[in-house]
Amino acid sequence: MNAQKIVQLLRERNETITCAESITGGALTSELVSIPGASHVLKGSIVAYSTEVKVSELKVEPTLIQEFGVVSEEVALAMAQGVKAKFAAEWAISLTGVAGPGSSHGVPAGTVWLALLGPGFEETVKLELMGEREMVRRGAVESALGVLERILSA
Repeated sequence: MNAQKIVQLLRERNETITCAESITGGALTSELVSIPGASHVLKGSIVAYSTEVKVSELKVEPTLIQEFGVVSEEVALAMAQGVKAKFAAEWAISLTGVAGPGSSHGVPAGTVWLALLGPGFEETVKLELMGEREMVRRGAVESALGVLERILSA
């Protein structure tokens, strides 16, 4: 299980993580907190489902959203930067996307941007997931866990 390995790796490294979630609505954080010992590594999480919360709580610049759209690499990165600063964690991960059904603001359902920040590390990943709404959301969580495990294991 990815979440168990992630908690273990973070504990071994004596590092912490925080999450900023939109499309996944807290499901990534839920996966992490389901693991005993998560309290040692998870500092907090923000579900920034609305644009207003992305701006007010994660300090995403409104001009960034206007220029690139809420589902973009730039906004995913800004969300991760905002939550990392807010909780002073070594690692931060964010997810923003369109679960469907149908597109949103011209972005097709299944489009997800993930951003991961860590000590001297930055990566963004664009996912194009298929399926119904819950399949897209689940795929986003599984992809995020996979990216986290891959990076922390390196």
